[in-house]
Amino acid sequence: MITEIIMNPLLEVAEVSVGQHYYWQIGNYEVHGQVLITSWIVLAIIVTLSLLGNSNLKSTPDGFQNLTELVTEFIRDLAKTQIGEEEYLKWVPFLGTIFLFIFVSNWSGALVPWRLIELPNGELAAPTNDINTTVALALLTSISYFYAGIRKKGLGYFKRYIEPAAFLLPINILEDFTKPLSLSFRLFGNILADELVVGVLVALVPLVVPIPLMLLGLFTSAIQALVFATLAGAYIGEALEDHH
Repeated sequence: MITEIIMNPLLEVAEVSVGQHYYWQIGNYEVHGQVLITSWIVLAIIVTLSLLGNSNLKSTPDGFQNLTELVTEFIRDLAKTQIGEEEYLKWVPFLGTIFLFIFVSNWSGALVPWRLIELPNGELAAPTNDINTTVALALLTSISYFYAGIRKKGLGYFKRYIEPAAFLLPINILEDFTKPLSLSFRLFGNILADELVVGVLVALVPLVVPIPLMLLGLFTSAIQALVFATLAGAYIGEALEDHH
């Protein structure tokens, strides 16, 4: 009985979430169905635009090919700046995928009226409006920079934890825990706050009034995608950097 009393508050804390969710039962696990639905829609948009832009390549680009080449050059320059000329090319696909998924997800939250689509429970929203999505993206980034460092330096990569002095070991370890936390909560907090503010204003005042805030939301959503991809590139570049 005492054990149950102690465990109940812990279970309640573990179940804290923002808003209601539409759960799918997969085996013994419950997943957020609305996040998977909107994530698949976002991925379908990215794949469709990619196919339209690259299905009939021309030496003089036009239409969607212009868009895809512009995005590719932008991501390539970002990777080159953050990672360095020697290693950046192999990381362009990863950074590009992260940037495009977050960018399209954020813009879908700002432009698509997801909440008008009714679900048995919960409501649709941008994938990045769910903490599970942003944590997954942050963990992927952490795994990537660990992989980059170990692949290049082997076990010698872990020497960085005692550089420039051994007493900095706890701080250097803590830094690797705070990186994914800051990445995930920054993205989640900004997107959630933007959608909540616009949603409240639309409910309280005529539709025309929140439009400037919606435009500002598009700008900040793009900035959040850029910040995430830039920091991911910077972390990978730091892992690949040679310390002398």
